Amino acid sequence: MSNKPIFVATHPRACSTAFERVFMTRHDILHCVHEPFGDAFYYGPERLSERFEDDEEGRKKSSFSQITYKDVVDQIFDPAASEGKRIFIKDITHYLLPPHQKPVSIPPSLSSFASPADSNNPTVLPISLLREFHFTFLIRHPRRAIPSYYRCTIPPLSSKTGFHNFMPSEAGYDELRRLFDYLLAEGLLLPPSAKANGHKHDEDAVKITVIDADDLLDHPAEIIQRYCEDVGIDYDPKMLKWDDDEQHKRAKEAFEKWNGFHDDAIGSTELKPRVNGPKILTEEEENAQWKEKYGEEGQRLIRETVDANVADYEYLKQFAVKV
Repeated sequence: MSNKPIFVATHPRACSTAFERVFMTRHDILHCVHEPFGDAFYYGPERLSERFEDDEEGRKKSSFSQITYKDVVDQIFDPAASEGKRIFIKDITHYLLPPHQKPVSIPPSLSSFASPADSNNPTVLPISLLREFHFTFLIRHPRRAIPSYYRCTIPPLSSKTGFHNFMPSEAGYDELRRLFDYLLAEGLLLPPSAKANGHKHDEDAVKITVIDADDLLDHPAEIIQRYCEDVGIDYDPKMLKWDDDEQHKRAKEAFEKWNGFHDDAIGSTELKPRVNGPKILTEEEENAQWKEKYGEEGQRLIRETVDANVADYEYLKQFAVKV
């Protein structure tokens, strides 16, 4: 089993922070890194996002205005930080791909890692660096993730997050699917046996592991155990509880740079099966609910963004771990 750093690739509001808290309990064997590439994506000189493009003061206040993509890579692989433990990263996939499917190029800070093999690479990380990670994927249906993200970009929560407008390009499903397909095509993921023909794969390619948030919330113990098997971590039922001062302190410190986005996860104490699954609403019922909560314009933006991302979600969903 590979001991490569685990990279949980996800999109915003995929219940990913609760998932992350599970593995933060394994401080004995894991060095957890929370969303590191957002620093370079939003604030640094090689930034890809337009969100803070006209807010130089805000970028400086973030303390990340000089962070390059190579700085992030160096921080991840710093032996002093990991203390010999296996690295566990949870990050938002669209931090690695230019928004709106714009042309991509390897950023200057990582140019020494680039090669002709990157000609079809959709990300800003050279393939030589992508090969260093054991990629897994976490998804959630857009009808739940998109409204949750929208709420973070309007008052009153936007006063904490600092995200004062909703940007559909930050939904993240398109980028997640393109990364998945690229890793599969390049042989870094083992294709399902039924679809193996025509795909090359490396000797150290890893099994496809996709977790759906609804499955995680309904069957946390079973899903986490399966995940641990896939990535080579010894499963312990105690991983599903973290109600002690040390665990809360560690989570608060890890999540504080994205203030307001992770309040529920910070205040949580365990991951247990939910009593009732999400109520399945008709499109008309969803629209009415979103209009009541967010107004007519909010409802329109949410509906358009949900509809634009369902196909990518359903594509990834077909690979999800089943219990």
